[in-house]
Amino acid sequence: MKSNNSADTQRSATTPSQGASPSPGMSRRGFVTATTAVALGAKAPYVITQERPTLRVLGTHVTLRETLRQRAMEDLGIDIVYEPRGEGELIHKASTRPDSYDVYEQWTDSIRQLWRAGAIQPIQTERLTYWDEINSLTRTGQLTEDTKIGLGDAPHRIINVQDDGSLGENHTGEISFLPYVHNVDSFGYNTRVIPRGVAYETESWGWLLDPQWRGRVGIVNAPTIGLFDLALAAQARGLMHFNDLSDMSTAELDQLFEILREYKRDGQFSGFWSSVPQSVDFMTSGRVVIESMFSPGVAAANGLGTPVTYAAPKEGYRGWHGVMCISRACQGNVLDAAYKYMNWWLSGWPGAFISRQGYYISNPQRSRVLMTENEWGYWYDGRETSEPLRDPDGNVAVQAGTVRNGGSYERRFQDVAVWNTVMKNYEYSLQRWYELLLA
Repeated sequence: MKSNNSADTQRSATTPSQGASPSPGMSRRGFVTATTAVALGAKAPYVITQERPTLRVLGTHVTLRETLRQRAMEDLGIDIVYEPRGEGELIHKASTRPDSYDVYEQWTDSIRQLWRAGAIQPIQTERLTYWDEINSLTRTGQLTEDTKIGLGDAPHRIINVQDDGSLGENHTGEISFLPYVHNVDSFGYNTRVIPRGVAYETESWGWLLDPQWRGRVGIVNAPTIGLFDLALAAQARGLMHFNDLSDMSTAELDQLFEILREYKRDGQFSGFWSSVPQSVDFMTSGRVVIESMFSPGVAAANGLGTPVTYAAPKEGYRGWHGVMCISRACQGNVLDAAYKYMNWWLSGWPGAFISRQGYYISNPQRSRVLMTENEWGYWYDGRETSEPLRDPDGNVAVQAGTVRNGGSYERRFQDVAVWNTVMKNYEYSLQRWYELLLA
Protein backbone atom coordinates (compact mmCIF):
# COMPACT_ATOMS: atom_id res chain seq x y z
CA MET A 1 0.00 0.00 0.00
CA LYS A 2 2.72 2.43 -0.99
CA SER A 3 1.91 5.97 -2.02
CA ASN A 4 4.07 8.35 -4.00
CA ASN A 5 4.29 11.57 -2.03
CA SER A 6 7.31 13.08 -3.77
CA ALA A 7 5.11 15.94 -4.93
CA ASP A 8 4.47 16.77 -1.28
CA THR A 9 8.15 17.21 -0.50
CA GLN A 10 9.16 19.65 -3.20
CA ARG A 11 7.72 21.84 -5.90
CA SER A 12 9.59 23.76 -8.55
CA ALA A 13 8.87 27.19 -9.96
CA THR A 14 9.82 28.31 -13.45
CA THR A 15 12.70 30.74 -13.61
CA PRO A 16 11.25 34.26 -13.85
CA SER A 17 12.57 36.52 -16.59
CA GLN A 18 13.52 40.18 -16.43
CA GLY A 19 10.48 42.28 -15.86
CA ALA A 20 8.24 39.31 -15.07
CA SER A 21 5.51 39.44 -12.45
CA PRO A 22 4.82 36.86 -9.74
CA SER A 23 3.08 33.72 -11.00
CA PRO A 24 -0.18 32.68 -9.33
CA GLY A 25 0.51 31.05 -5.95
CA MET A 26 4.04 32.51 -5.63
CA SER A 27 4.55 34.85 -2.70
CA ARG A 28 6.10 38.27 -3.26
CA ARG A 29 9.12 37.19 -1.20
CA GLY A 30 9.51 34.03 -3.31
CA PHE A 31 9.30 36.10 -6.51
CA VAL A 32 11.92 38.58 -5.34
CA THR A 33 14.25 35.81 -4.20
CA ALA A 34 13.91 33.96 -7.50
CA THR A 35 14.49 37.13 -9.55
CA THR A 36 17.57 37.92 -7.49
CA ALA A 37 18.93 34.44 -8.12
CA VAL A 38 18.65 35.01 -11.88
CA ALA A 39 20.22 38.44 -11.63
CA LEU A 40 23.21 36.92 -9.83
CA GLY A 41 23.70 34.44 -12.64
CA ALA A 42 22.20 31.32 -11.14
CA LYS A 43 22.54 28.53 -13.69
CA ALA A 44 20.07 25.97 -12.24
CA PRO A 45 16.32 26.44 -12.02
CA TYR A 46 15.33 27.93 -8.68
CA VAL A 47 13.65 25.26 -6.53
CA ILE A 48 11.48 25.94 -3.53
CA THR A 49 11.70 22.98 -1.17
CA GLN A 50 9.23 22.08 1.52
CA GLU A 51 10.79 20.60 4.63
CA ARG A 52 10.04 16.90 5.15
CA PRO A 53 7.90 16.79 8.31
CA THR A 54 8.92 14.81 11.37
CA LEU A 55 6.09 13.20 13.32
CA ARG A 56 6.75 12.50 17.02
CA VAL A 57 4.69 9.56 18.29
CA LEU A 58 4.37 8.93 22.01
CA GLY A 59 2.97 5.54 22.95
CA THR A 60 3.38 1.99 24.19
CA HIS A 61 5.81 -0.78 23.29
CA VAL A 62 3.01 -2.93 21.86
CA THR A 63 2.26 -0.63 18.91
CA LEU A 64 5.45 1.41 18.57
CA ARG A 65 7.34 -1.34 16.78
CA GLU A 66 10.34 -0.57 14.58
CA THR A 67 8.94 -2.53 11.63
CA LEU A 68 5.84 -0.34 11.67
CA ARG A 69 7.87 2.85 11.89
CA GLN A 70 10.09 1.91 8.95
CA ARG A 71 7.13 0.86 6.81
CA ALA A 72 5.17 4.02 7.61
CA MET A 73 8.10 6.28 6.71
CA GLU A 74 8.58 4.41 3.44
CA ASP A 75 4.90 4.55 2.53
CA LEU A 76 4.23 8.12 3.63
CA GLY A 77 7.45 9.98 2.83
CA ILE A 78 7.69 11.48 6.31
CA ASP A 79 10.10 11.06 9.20
CA ILE A 80 8.70 9.40 12.31
CA VAL A 81 10.19 9.28 15.79
CA TYR A 82 8.77 6.73 18.23
CA GLU A 83 8.92 7.27 21.99
CA PRO A 84 7.60 4.23 23.88
CA ARG A 85 6.97 4.57 27.62
CA GLY A 86 5.19 2.84 30.48
CA GLU A 87 1.56 3.66 31.26
CA GLY A 88 2.12 6.08 34.14
CA GLU A 89 4.84 8.01 32.32
CA LEU A 90 2.77 8.14 29.17
CA ILE A 91 -0.32 9.67 30.70
CA HIS A 92 1.68 12.16 32.76
CA LYS A 93 3.75 13.39 29.83
CA ALA A 94 0.84 13.43 27.41
CA SER A 95 -1.40 15.43 29.72
CA THR A 96 1.23 17.93 30.95
CA ARG A 97 3.45 18.41 27.88
CA PRO A 98 1.36 18.35 24.70
CA ASP A 99 4.12 20.30 22.96
CA SER A 100 6.50 17.33 23.32
CA TYR A 101 4.63 14.99 20.94
CA ASP A 102 2.36 15.14 17.89
CA VAL A 103 0.50 11.82 18.05
CA TYR A 104 -0.35 9.84 21.17
CA GLU A 105 -1.09 6.11 21.16
CA GLN A 106 -2.40 4.23 24.17
CA TRP A 107 -5.75 2.95 25.47
CA THR A 108 -9.18 4.38 26.16
CA ASP A 109 -8.52 4.60 29.90
CA SER A 110 -6.32 7.64 29.20
CA ILE A 111 -8.86 9.59 27.14
CA ARG A 112 -10.82 11.28 29.93
CA GLN A 113 -7.61 12.54 31.56
CA LEU A 114 -6.19 13.90 28.31
CA TRP A 115 -9.48 15.49 27.31
CA ARG A 116 -9.97 17.17 30.70
CA ALA A 117 -6.39 18.48 30.56
CA GLY A 118 -7.02 19.95 27.09
CA ALA A 119 -3.97 18.06 25.84
CA ILE A 120 -5.51 16.67 22.64
CA GLN A 121 -7.50 18.24 19.82
CA PRO A 122 -10.66 16.94 18.15
CA ILE A 123 -10.11 14.75 15.10
CA GLN A 124 -12.18 15.63 12.02
CA THR A 125 -13.75 12.46 10.66
CA GLU A 126 -14.02 14.03 7.19
CA ARG A 127 -10.22 13.79 7.02
CA LEU A 128 -10.22 10.06 7.80
CA THR A 129 -10.08 8.11 4.54
CA TYR A 130 -11.51 4.88 5.97
CA TRP A 131 -13.94 6.28 8.52
CA ASP A 132 -16.96 4.67 6.86
CA GLU A 133 -15.29 1.25 7.09
CA ILE A 134 -14.84 1.31 10.85
CA ASN A 135 -16.99 -1.39 12.43
CA SER A 136 -19.74 -1.05 15.00
CA LEU A 137 -17.65 -1.67 18.13
CA THR A 138 -16.79 2.02 18.50
CA ARG A 139 -20.11 3.19 17.08
CA THR A 140 -22.53 1.18 19.23
CA GLY A 141 -20.37 -0.91 21.55
CA GLN A 142 -21.51 -4.14 19.92
CA LEU A 143 -20.15 -6.32 17.14
CA THR A 144 -23.29 -8.47 17.24
CA GLU A 145 -26.69 -8.22 18.89
CA ASP A 146 -25.53 -10.77 21.48
CA THR A 147 -22.57 -8.65 22.57
CA LYS A 148 -22.45 -7.78 26.26
CA ILE A 149 -21.07 -4.25 26.25
CA GLY A 150 -19.43 -4.48 29.66
CA LEU A 151 -18.91 -2.01 32.48
CA GLY A 152 -16.83 1.15 32.32
CA ASP A 153 -15.48 3.17 29.42
CA ALA A 154 -16.59 1.13 26.43
CA PRO A 155 -15.11 3.05 23.46
CA HIS A 156 -18.43 4.18 21.99
CA ARG A 157 -19.19 6.03 25.24
CA ILE A 158 -16.17 8.34 24.99
CA ILE A 159 -15.23 8.65 21.32
CA ASN A 160 -17.54 11.42 20.10
CA VAL A 161 -16.99 15.08 20.91
CA GLN A 162 -20.40 16.47 21.85
CA ASP A 163 -21.67 19.93 20.98
CA ASP A 164 -20.99 21.11 24.54
CA GLY A 165 -17.39 19.87 24.42
CA SER A 166 -17.96 16.75 26.50
CA LEU A 167 -17.43 13.18 25.31
CA GLY A 168 -20.41 10.97 24.55
CA GLU A 169 -22.23 8.70 22.13
CA ASN A 170 -23.75 11.13 19.60
CA HIS A 171 -21.68 11.48 16.45
CA THR A 172 -20.91 15.10 15.54
CA GLY A 173 -18.14 14.74 12.96
CA GLU A 174 -15.48 15.22 15.64
CA ILE A 175 -13.93 12.43 17.69
CA SER A 176 -11.45 12.28 20.55
CA PHE A 177 -9.46 9.36 19.15
CA LEU A 178 -8.98 7.27 16.04
CA PRO A 179 -10.30 3.74 16.58
CA TYR A 180 -7.68 1.25 15.49
CA VAL A 181 -6.16 -1.70 17.46
CA HIS A 182 -8.15 -3.43 20.21
CA ASN A 183 -8.56 -6.74 22.00
CA VAL A 184 -9.84 -8.45 25.10
CA ASP A 185 -7.27 -9.22 27.80
CA SER A 186 -7.01 -11.85 30.47
CA PHE A 187 -4.12 -13.92 31.82
CA GLY A 188 -1.74 -16.45 30.36
CA TYR A 189 -0.75 -19.74 31.92
CA ASN A 190 1.93 -22.33 31.20
CA THR A 191 0.21 -25.57 30.21
CA ARG A 192 3.32 -27.59 31.06
CA VAL A 193 2.49 -26.83 34.69
CA ILE A 194 -1.17 -25.86 34.86
CA PRO A 195 -3.62 -28.27 33.18
CA ARG A 196 -5.44 -26.58 30.34
CA GLY A 197 -8.93 -25.44 31.29
CA VAL A 198 -12.09 -25.07 29.26
CA ALA A 199 -12.80 -21.64 27.76
CA TYR A 200 -15.70 -19.82 29.43
CA GLU A 201 -16.34 -22.82 31.72
CA THR A 202 -13.40 -23.57 34.02
CA GLU A 203 -10.80 -20.91 33.23
CA SER A 204 -11.18 -18.24 35.91
CA TRP A 205 -9.63 -14.98 37.04
CA GLY A 206 -9.60 -16.60 40.47
CA TRP A 207 -6.60 -18.69 39.39
CA LEU A 208 -4.40 -15.63 39.98
CA LEU A 209 -5.14 -15.90 43.72
CA ASP A 210 -5.09 -19.70 43.90
CA PRO A 211 -2.66 -20.69 46.71
CA GLN A 212 -1.61 -23.62 44.54
CA TRP A 213 0.45 -21.17 42.44
CA ARG A 214 1.85 -19.18 45.35
CA GLY A 215 5.13 -17.51 44.45
CA ARG A 216 4.66 -18.12 40.72
CA VAL A 217 2.09 -15.43 39.85
CA GLY A 218 2.86 -12.25 37.91
CA ILE A 219 0.71 -9.09 37.75
CA VAL A 220 0.92 -6.16 35.33
CA ASN A 221 2.22 -3.05 37.10
CA ALA A 222 -0.40 -0.69 35.68
CA PRO A 223 -2.90 0.73 38.18
CA THR A 224 -5.80 1.00 35.72
CA ILE A 225 -5.22 -2.54 34.42
CA GLY A 226 -3.68 -4.67 37.17
CA LEU A 227 -6.30 -3.31 39.55
CA PHE A 228 -9.12 -4.84 37.50
CA ASP A 229 -7.26 -8.12 37.03
CA LEU A 230 -6.95 -8.50 40.79
CA ALA A 231 -10.46 -7.22 41.51
CA LEU A 232 -11.88 -9.78 39.09
CA ALA A 233 -9.75 -12.44 40.78
CA ALA A 234 -10.94 -11.49 44.29
CA GLN A 235 -14.57 -11.45 43.19
CA ALA A 236 -14.18 -14.78 41.37
CA ARG A 237 -12.88 -16.41 44.54
CA GLY A 238 -15.79 -15.02 46.54
CA LEU A 239 -13.56 -12.83 48.69
CA MET A 240 -15.66 -9.73 48.06
CA HIS A 241 -18.30 -8.28 45.75
CA PHE A 242 -18.34 -4.94 43.94
CA ASN A 243 -21.42 -2.86 43.33
CA ASP A 244 -19.83 -1.57 40.09
CA LEU A 245 -16.41 -2.97 39.25
CA SER A 246 -15.65 -0.01 36.97
CA ASP A 247 -16.45 2.57 39.67
CA MET A 248 -15.23 1.22 43.01
CA SER A 249 -15.98 3.13 46.18
CA THR A 250 -13.19 4.02 48.61
CA ALA A 251 -14.58 1.42 51.02
CA GLU A 252 -14.43 -1.24 48.30
CA LEU A 253 -10.89 -0.21 47.39
CA ASP A 254 -9.84 -0.42 51.03
CA GLN A 255 -11.33 -3.89 51.36
CA LEU A 256 -9.73 -5.08 48.11
CA PHE A 257 -6.27 -3.83 48.97
CA GLU A 258 -6.38 -5.34 52.43
CA ILE A 259 -7.08 -8.69 50.78
CA LEU A 260 -4.25 -8.17 48.30
CA ARG A 261 -1.77 -7.10 50.98
CA GLU A 262 -2.37 -10.38 52.80
CA TYR A 263 -1.77 -12.33 49.61
CA LYS A 264 1.42 -10.35 48.96
CA ARG A 265 2.69 -10.96 52.48
CA ASP A 266 2.03 -14.67 52.00
CA GLY A 267 4.22 -14.61 48.86
CA GLN A 268 1.49 -15.13 46.25
CA PHE A 269 3.07 -12.77 43.74
CA SER A 270 6.48 -13.34 42.19
CA GLY A 271 6.57 -9.89 40.67
CA PHE A 272 4.84 -7.02 38.93
CA TRP A 273 5.92 -6.52 35.32
CA SER A 274 6.05 -3.15 33.56
CA SER A 275 6.56 -4.05 29.89
CA VAL A 276 5.56 -6.81 27.48
CA PRO A 277 9.18 -8.04 27.12
CA GLN A 278 9.40 -8.29 30.90
CA SER A 279 6.19 -10.34 31.04
CA VAL A 280 7.66 -12.69 28.41
CA ASP A 281 10.83 -13.06 30.46
CA PHE A 282 8.80 -13.80 33.59
CA MET A 283 7.04 -16.65 31.80
CA THR A 284 9.83 -18.11 29.67
CA SER A 285 12.35 -18.08 32.54
CA GLY A 286 9.98 -20.10 34.73
CA ARG A 287 9.70 -17.31 37.27
CA VAL A 288 5.92 -17.48 36.88
CA VAL A 289 3.49 -20.06 35.55
CA ILE A 290 0.49 -17.73 35.44
CA GLU A 291 0.27 -13.96 35.04
CA SER A 292 -1.53 -10.97 33.63
CA MET A 293 -0.59 -10.89 29.97
CA PHE A 294 -1.19 -9.02 26.75
CA SER A 295 -1.63 -10.90 23.50
CA PRO A 296 1.81 -9.94 22.05
CA GLY A 297 3.43 -11.41 25.16
CA VAL A 298 1.54 -14.66 24.76
CA ALA A 299 2.54 -14.87 21.09
CA ALA A 300 6.17 -14.11 21.94
CA ALA A 301 6.32 -16.69 24.76
CA ASN A 302 4.89 -19.36 22.48
CA GLY A 303 7.34 -18.32 19.78
CA LEU A 304 10.17 -18.91 22.25
CA GLY A 305 8.94 -22.39 23.09
CA THR A 306 6.92 -21.90 26.28
CA PRO A 307 3.36 -23.22 25.79
CA VAL A 308 1.13 -20.42 27.05
CA THR A 309 -2.66 -20.42 26.79
CA TYR A 310 -4.44 -17.08 26.87
CA ALA A 311 -7.42 -17.73 29.11
CA ALA A 312 -11.06 -17.10 28.25
CA PRO A 313 -12.32 -16.52 31.81
CA LYS A 314 -15.84 -17.58 32.69
CA GLU A 315 -16.30 -14.23 34.47
CA GLY A 316 -15.57 -12.32 31.24
CA TYR A 317 -12.62 -10.46 29.79
CA ARG A 318 -11.11 -7.10 30.57
CA GLY A 319 -11.65 -5.18 27.32
CA TRP A 320 -9.44 -2.46 25.90
CA HIS A 321 -9.41 -0.28 22.84
CA GLY A 322 -6.41 1.48 21.42
CA VAL A 323 -6.60 5.23 20.90
CA MET A 324 -4.64 7.42 18.53
CA CYS A 325 -4.89 11.09 19.40
CA ILE A 326 -3.47 14.37 18.11
CA SER A 327 -1.76 16.80 20.45
CA ARG A 328 -3.42 20.19 20.76
CA ALA A 329 -0.05 21.75 19.76
CA CYS A 330 0.14 19.86 16.45
CA GLN A 331 -0.48 22.10 13.44
CA GLY A 332 0.55 22.90 9.89
CA ASN A 333 2.32 20.30 7.78
CA VAL A 334 2.92 18.17 10.89
CA LEU A 335 -0.84 18.03 11.46
CA ASP A 336 -1.22 16.93 7.83
CA ALA A 337 1.38 14.23 8.52
CA ALA A 338 -0.56 13.12 11.60
CA TYR A 339 -3.69 12.54 9.51
CA LYS A 340 -1.62 10.68 6.92
CA TYR A 341 -0.25 8.46 9.66
CA MET A 342 -3.71 7.76 11.09
CA ASN A 343 -5.08 6.92 7.65
CA TRP A 344 -2.07 4.66 7.02
CA TRP A 345 -2.89 2.66 10.14
CA LEU A 346 -6.28 1.74 8.65
CA SER A 347 -4.99 1.14 5.12
CA GLY A 348 -4.63 -2.64 5.45
CA TRP A 349 -0.98 -3.56 5.95
CA PRO A 350 -0.67 -2.38 9.58
CA GLY A 351 -3.86 -4.24 10.53
CA ALA A 352 -2.53 -7.47 9.02
CA PHE A 353 0.80 -6.98 10.77
CA ILE A 354 -0.75 -6.33 14.17
CA SER A 355 -3.12 -9.30 13.84
CA ARG A 356 -0.10 -11.60 14.03
CA GLN A 357 0.38 -10.57 17.64
CA GLY A 358 -3.27 -11.24 18.39
CA TYR A 359 -4.74 -7.76 17.98
CA TYR A 360 -7.77 -6.69 15.97
CA ILE A 361 -8.12 -3.62 13.74
CA SER A 362 -11.26 -1.49 13.42
CA ASN A 363 -11.74 -2.12 9.68
CA PRO A 364 -10.56 -5.74 9.42
CA GLN A 365 -11.85 -6.47 5.92
CA ARG A 366 -9.21 -4.17 4.43
CA SER A 367 -6.48 -6.25 6.12
CA ARG A 368 -8.00 -9.59 5.21
CA VAL A 369 -6.63 -9.57 1.66
CA LEU A 370 -3.11 -9.27 3.10
CA MET A 371 -3.50 -12.28 5.40
CA THR A 372 -3.39 -15.95 4.51
CA GLU A 373 -6.54 -18.02 4.90
CA ASN A 374 -4.98 -19.73 7.90
CA GLU A 375 -4.09 -16.41 9.52
CA TRP A 376 -7.56 -14.97 9.04
CA GLY A 377 -9.20 -18.24 10.05
CA TYR A 378 -7.21 -18.51 13.27
CA TRP A 379 -7.06 -14.88 14.45
CA TYR A 380 -10.50 -13.66 13.36
CA ASP A 381 -12.76 -16.63 12.68
CA GLY A 382 -11.64 -18.89 15.52
CA ARG A 383 -10.91 -21.76 13.12
CA GLU A 384 -8.17 -24.34 13.41
CA THR A 385 -5.02 -23.50 11.51
CA SER A 386 -3.58 -26.21 9.27
CA GLU A 387 -0.11 -24.70 9.30
CA PRO A 388 2.15 -22.97 11.85
CA LEU A 389 1.59 -19.21 12.15
CA ARG A 390 4.34 -16.71 12.79
CA ASP A 391 4.32 -13.61 14.99
CA PRO A 392 5.49 -10.19 13.70
CA ASP A 393 9.09 -11.11 14.58
CA GLY A 394 8.97 -14.20 12.41
CA ASN A 395 8.86 -16.76 15.23
CA VAL A 396 6.30 -19.57 15.18
CA ALA A 397 3.67 -18.46 17.69
CA VAL A 398 0.85 -20.85 16.77
CA GLN A 399 1.33 -24.51 16.00
CA ALA A 400 -0.62 -26.30 13.27
CA GLY A 401 -3.85 -27.85 14.52
CA THR A 402 -4.50 -25.05 17.03
CA VAL A 403 -7.71 -23.08 17.60
CA ARG A 404 -7.57 -19.64 19.21
CA ASN A 405 -8.76 -19.93 22.78
CA GLY A 406 -12.05 -18.11 23.21
CA GLY A 407 -13.06 -18.47 19.58
CA SER A 408 -13.78 -15.84 16.95
CA TYR A 409 -13.53 -12.06 17.07
CA GLU A 410 -17.27 -11.71 17.60
CA ARG A 411 -17.41 -14.47 20.22
CA ARG A 412 -14.61 -13.03 22.31
CA PHE A 413 -16.20 -9.58 22.37
CA GLN A 414 -19.46 -11.02 23.63
CA ASP A 415 -17.87 -11.52 27.04
CA VAL A 416 -16.34 -8.25 28.25
CA ALA A 417 -16.79 -7.92 32.01
CA VAL A 418 -15.18 -4.48 32.27
CA TRP A 419 -13.33 -2.05 30.01
CA ASN A 420 -10.08 -0.40 30.98
CA THR A 421 -11.36 2.66 32.83
CA VAL A 422 -10.06 5.53 34.93
CA MET A 423 -12.47 5.54 37.86
CA LYS A 424 -13.68 8.57 39.78
CA ASN A 425 -11.54 7.37 42.67
CA TYR A 426 -8.50 6.92 40.43
CA GLU A 427 -6.18 9.04 42.57
CA TYR A 428 -7.09 7.07 45.67
CA SER A 429 -6.70 3.76 43.84
CA LEU A 430 -3.28 4.91 42.65
CA GLN A 431 -2.23 5.62 46.23
CA ARG A 432 -3.39 2.20 47.35
CA TRP A 433 -1.70 0.52 44.38
CA TYR A 434 1.72 1.94 45.27
CA GLU A 435 1.20 0.98 48.89
CA LEU A 436 0.63 -2.58 47.68
CA LEU A 437 3.84 -2.54 45.63
CA LEU A 438 5.79 -1.41 48.70
CA ALA A 439 4.08 -3.76 51.17
